[in-house]
Amino acid sequence: MSNQASVVNLTLVEGYKFEVDFGDFGTITTDEPEPLGSGSGPSPSQLLAAAVANCMAASLMFAVRKYKGDPGQMSAQVTATTERVDGRLRVTHLDVDLRLGNPAIELPQLDKILAQFEDFCVVTQSVRQGIEVTAKVHDSTGMGVRSSTK
Repeated sequence: MSNQASVVNLTLVEGYKFEVDFGDFGTITTDEPEPLGSGSGPSPSQLLAAAVANCMAASLMFAVRKYKGDPGQMSAQVTATTERVDGRLRVTHLDVDLRLGNPAIELPQLDKILAQFEDFCVVTQSVRQGIEVTAKVHDSTGMGVRSSTK
């Protein structure tokens, strides 16, 4: 598979509320929880948690179907724990609870499935290993005022 890039555009609405534009897939509104924002949409931490849980659920479905199984009506719940690390809030743990919609006995290859499904999850494996992030700041004229890579 070749390299792929996804582009998502954000526009400040007010306070800490942003419109997030996914192009052909529409827009959503995000916001920081109170007291910083008004909590009128999911927070960035919730989006991160949702991305990890969604990717893990899709990867589990892929692995089940790879072995000709039927995952049934799957569901997932994710709990994101935030803590202060060096004085700053950080997502320190994501606990994902995946639920298959069919009994395990109906999935004869379940041991093989469980041994490999997480390897298919692009988001989870990326988060676990760390992602290089480059940040560029421009002023209203387009002039670059800061650039960093971490």
